[in-house]
Amino acid sequence: MSVLIDSAVWPGPRGLLFAHLVSDSSFDELHAFARAMGVDPRAFDRDHYDIPGHLHARALELGAEHVTGRELVTRLRAAGLRRRKAPRVGGRP
Repeated sequence: MSVLIDSAVWPGPRGLLFAHLVSDSSFDELHAFARAMGVDPRAFDRDHYDIPGHLHARALELGAEHVTGRELVTRLRAAGLRRRKAPRVGGRP
């Protein structure tokens, strides 16, 4: 079981690029790992943490496994931990 991180390619606030941090084991493992990194709990979004690019190397130092975005989602689904967004009501965003 592992904590996984993809590349920081997702645009975010203040022009920063973000990576996704997930666990293919449990949310408890994921939250503990994020705490060890010093990540604000507000960075958690349904099934992952949004990690700014400057913290990517720190995640790897702490033992996260770097994977592609596709691999990250595949393993998250296989673990049964994928949480999709709620469907839109009335077809509006």
